[in-house]
Amino acid sequence: MYKIFSTFTGAGGLDIGFHGDFKFLSKKYKKLPFETKYALEYDKDAIDSITYNKKYFPDTTLLHEDITEDIDKRLLKYPKNEFDVFLGGFPCVTFSVVGKQKGIKDDISGQLYESYAKYLEYLQPKVFIAENVKGILSANKGEAVKIIKKRFEVDGYNLKIFLVNFADFGVPQLRERVLFIGVKKSLKIDFIPPEFVTKNSHITSKEAFQKLPKNCKHMIHLKVGERVVARLKHIKEGGNFKDVENTEHAVKGLMSNIYRKLHSDKPAYTVIASGGGGTWGYHYKEPRPLTNRERARLQSFPDDFNFQGNTTEVRRQIGNAVPPAGIYAFAERVQNVLDGITPKYNPDDCIKEYDVEKKKFI
Repeated sequence: MYKIFSTFTGAGGLDIGFHGDFKFLSKKYKKLPFETKYALEYDKDAIDSITYNKKYFPDTTLLHEDITEDIDKRLLKYPKNEFDVFLGGFPCVTFSVVGKQKGIKDDISGQLYESYAKYLEYLQPKVFIAENVKGILSANKGEAVKIIKKRFEVDGYNLKIFLVNFADFGVPQLRERVLFIGVKKSLKIDFIPPEFVTKNSHITSKEAFQKLPKNCKHMIHLKVGERVVARLKHIKEGGNFKDVENTEHAVKGLMSNIYRKLHSDKPAYTVIASGGGGTWGYHYKEPRPLTNRERARLQSFPDDFNFQGNTTEVRRQIGNAVPPAGIYAFAERVQNVLDGITPKYNPDDCIKEYDVEKKKFI
């Protein structure tokens, strides 16, 4: 079994995708030869979720820690060069002064990124994957991602950067995220991106909600006022607050995700982790917010995964997660790297690599 050290683990979506052996909708994802030995997470509710769902983390030691504190001392507890994979989704880095990297120690996102990099530098795993939002590519006019690339390559890795729409990989959601995938230079093997899984046959919201077990956890409907119900009845599938502008149901808002309804014949829009009124995500047919179990379906979590915490905290864990089904194909390719196998590269059916200098996909 290949050993994983996981950071920013959250509810563990990224890890579950690597472990395999889960069911999503009608597809059974086979077990992969990965096991998470350590999972580092600051949020107690997320730690509780992993603890409760030990089935998916049978041999994992949980580290309820702040990754930025006492790094040098804490790293000494772990063996170097013994982990095959290092995982984590550090927050988007802006850097207050790009190029010189001043401000990293003072900026929270910078601290978290640099802490992730220090763990990587110390542990020296064979492969690492870091996940981030799409905006990381344009942060500081494209300079932040250059710094990240340089930092990781100095640590001894060949880095590839991909912009992934998880809807193309079996997830019923238009969720674009950046993956930084590094392979240790000493392995002398290339990471080949996986072929699309569902690019020409995206899973729709309606399909995602089929056959939800009645005894599923997190199926509680949020209570909403009569005005909200009336407003939702006037918003079409795939629409948002703009559908009721200049009517008695109008609502103040400037963002497209305010009172946004799913479309039954399309994948969901990006599931978000938090927000006030009008941001909960709404059912395509019924005039109500989505339940957390429906959100978990859109994120491809197995139905028996029981999140811990109150409704708001569960929503946050789901919205911040990496979709397990979406990362699975990438985990298979990481296995290829570790097995010393170079699969055939089909550029016409794969995502493109991002070139930080040219600021385009190649």
